Amino acid sequence: MNHPRDVLLDATVAASLPVCDHYCGVEARMVKSLALQAEFIEEFKTCVFDVTLDCEDGARVGGEKDHAFMVSALANHALEASNSVAKSVAQRIAVRVHPVSHAAFEQDVEIIVGGAGAALCHLMLPKVESVADIDRALQAVDAASKGTRRPDSLPIHVLIESPLAVQRVAAIAAHPRVQSVSFGLMDFVSTHGGAIPASAMGVAAAGSGDGLDQFSHPLVVRAKLEIAAACHASGKVPSHCVVTEFKDAAVLQAAARHASGALGFTRMWSIHPDQIRPILAAFAPAEHDVAHASRIICEAQAVHWAPISVDGRLHDRASYRYYWQLLEKAHQTARLHRDDPAQRFFEM
Repeated sequence: MNHPRDVLLDATVAASLPVCDHYCGVEARMVKSLALQAEFIEEFKTCVFDVTLDCEDGARVGGEKDHAFMVSALANHALEASNSVAKSVAQRIAVRVHPVSHAAFEQDVEIIVGGAGAALCHLMLPKVESVADIDRALQAVDAASKGTRRPDSLPIHVLIESPLAVQRVAAIAAHPRVQSVSFGLMDFVSTHGGAIPASAMGVAAAGSGDGLDQFSHPLVVRAKLEIAAACHASGKVPSHCVVTEFKDAAVLQAAARHASGALGFTRMWSIHPDQIRPILAAFAPAEHDVAHASRIICEAQAVHWAPISVDGRLHDRASYRYYWQLLEKAHQTARLHRDDPAQRFFEM
C-alpha cells in the first residue's frame, strides 16, 4: 500500500511537528514540564507538545556553564527513563542556547549537544539575523555532534527577533537545516526604539480600546505574515510567539485560533502549563472535518488515488493533499480517534 505521505506530499512540505512548543528555564519547572509531557504521552498515545529547556533566558549571568550542564543532565535523564520502559512514543526535548554572538554560545553547544545530542529533537537558535549566523552556529553544532549516539543531523529552529531578520527571513527559512522559524515578539517590539507601543506586546481584551495589540499593530502583523509566508514557501514550520496573558485561557485560545486560522502559523509557544491544552484545542481541526477527511483519504487510497466523488463533490490529488494534512494535524493534536479507519496510516 502506498502511504498517503509518499503519494501526496513532496520535498517542500514541512515536517510534522507538535503544534505546541513549551518553554521553561528554571530547573524545577523543567522537571515538572518533562513529567507533564510524559503524562500527556500516556494520555494521548502521541507526543502533543515539545519541551524546550531554555538557556538564553533561564541561566543567571555568570552561571551559564552550570545551567548548561544541568540542562544536559535533564535531557539525558529523560532519554534514559524513556528507554528503560521501552516507550513506543518518545519524548521530544529541545534546548534554546544563547545567540551565536554571546560568549556562552560555543560553551552551550559543546556541553549540551556534545553531552546530550542524542536526546534532542532540535536546537533553537535565538536572535538569528542572517544565513551566516546559521552557518556559523552549525559549525559548532556539527563539531559537537561528532562522537555522539545521534544517527542524523540535529534539526535547527531559529528565532526571528528584529526588523533586519524579518527583512531576510525568506533566505533564513530556505536554509536546508532550518526546520522551523519562530517569531520573537518582545525583542521585535523593543528593537524599534519606542516606535511600536508596549500594547503591541500583549493581547487587548475584546472591546477594551486599549490600543494596538500584537494582532492589530501593522508592523507586528506584517512581521508575522512575512515569517509564515517564508516558511510555507520553503516547507518549514512557522511557530507563533508567546501570549503572556497566561491566566486567561479564553484570551489565549482566541489568540491561538487567530494565529492559526488568519496568519498561517501551524505551531505556537507555551510559557505556562495551563496554556498547553488551549493551544492544542485551538490548532486542532473540528471533529466533523476530521471524519470527512478520513472518509476521503480512505476511499481515495482504496482506488489507488484516482479521482472520486464524495457527497456530490469531485476530489483528486489536489484535495487529497489538503485532507491528508488535516489528518496529520488531527494526529498531532490527538483528535484522530483510535478506532478511526485512517489511524492505520499513523501506525505504519
